Amino acid sequence: MGSVKVDQLTKEFAGVKALNNVNLDIQEGEFFALLGPSGCGKTTTMRCIAGFEQPTTGTILIGDKAVNKIPPNRRNCGMVFQSYALFPHMNVFENVAYSLNIKQLNSSNVISQAGIYLRLLNRKFGKYPKDIEKKVMEILEYVELDRYATRLTSELSGGQQQRVALARALVMEPAVLLMDEPLSNLDQKLRHSMRNTIRRIQQDLGITTIFVTHDQEEAMSMADRVAVMDHGEVMQIGTPTDLYSRPATPFIANFVGTSNMLKGTVVDEVDGLSIIKGDGFQLRSSQTSTKKEVDVIIRPENIKVYKADRVPSDASNLLEGDIVVSTYLGSIVRYDVQIGNYQLVVDTTYSSGESILAAGEKIKMSIEPERVLLI
Repeated sequence: MGSVKVDQLTKEFAGVKALNNVNLDIQEGEFFALLGPSGCGKTTTMRCIAGFEQPTTGTILIGDKAVNKIPPNRRNCGMVFQSYALFPHMNVFENVAYSLNIKQLNSSNVISQAGIYLRLLNRKFGKYPKDIEKKVMEILEYVELDRYATRLTSELSGGQQQRVALARALVMEPAVLLMDEPLSNLDQKLRHSMRNTIRRIQQDLGITTIFVTHDQEEAMSMADRVAVMDHGEVMQIGTPTDLYSRPATPFIANFVGTSNMLKGTVVDEVDGLSIIKGDGFQLRSSQTSTKKEVDVIIRPENIKVYKADRVPSDASNLLEGDIVVSTYLGSIVRYDVQIGNYQLVVDTTYSSGESILAAGEKIKMSIEPERVLLI
C-alpha cells in the first residue's frame, strides 16, 4: 500500500516551530505536491515522511503502518534530492545499481558480501548478478538512458543527471516516491520537458508521489492535488483548479497565479449578486460573503479591455482606467492599468497585426460577476 497519512505533525528546531499541526491524507497512486515559499516547511514535512527528521509530535503512516520509529532504509520510500546526490566516481549503471547492492549486502552472508564490496569499489572487480543487470538496464531504458550506462555522471547534462537520480529511486520499486525540488537546477525549457517525463512515468507506474516545489507552475501542471503551505502550516489542499478558482485566503490567491487584490465593503445584495464598493470602484459578484469587509480577487485574464468608445452594451462591472505600462509577451499583452489608488494587471490575448494600447491611453474594462471572487 502506497498511501501516506500525516496526522497532527509538528517539528521544532531549538524551540522554533518549523511545522505546526500538519495533516495530510495522500491516496495510493496520487501525485501530490507540497507548494509554498522558501522556509514554509514543505521540505521538513517530506524529510519527516522519509525518516530523515524525527517529528516532535504527530504520526506518519505509510499504508496502514505507523513509521515514526522505522529507519529511513526500511520505509520503502524512494528519494530524489534537489542536488541529485549522485556518486561522481561511479558511472550511470553503478549509480542506479547502488541501492540494489546495499539491499543485497544487508541480506547476504560473509562470502557473498565480499563480492558485493568488490563491485561497489569498482565494477571491473566484481561481476553483477544477472537479475541486477537486467533490472538496472530495464529502468535505464525506461528513462531513456540505457545507451549512457557506462558514462560517468559528471559527463551528463543536468536533465540526464536528473533522470539517473529518478531511475535510482525507482529501481527499488518503492511504495512512495519523494521528490525534493528536483527541477530547480534546470533551465526553463528543460524543466518543462522533465515535468512531462516525470508525470508520464508516475502515471505509467501508478506510484504514489510527493513532490516538493516553490514553483506554482510545476505544482499546477503536474499534481492531482496540491497542499499550499506557509509558516509551517497547511493553508489549503485542493486540485489545481480549486486552488486557482477558489483560493481560501489572500496569500493563496497571490501565491497560486497572479491576482489583482482590492479592498472593498459589501454594501448590498441585489438579484443574488453582492454589491461591493471600494476606492474608485463598484463591482457586483455572484459570490456572497458573511463578512462586510472583503478582499476582492480578480485574475488578470478575466478582465476585458475596451477602448473608451467601443464598449459593448452588455458589458458587466465597468471600470475606467489609464494604461501605465504595456508589455508584449508573445501570445498575450500585459497591461498595468491605474484605477484610483490601485494598479491592476490585465492579460489580453494578442492576435498578429492588432495594435497594442499605449501608455497614457484611457480605457474601460469589464469583469463578469462570477469572476469577481470574495475572500
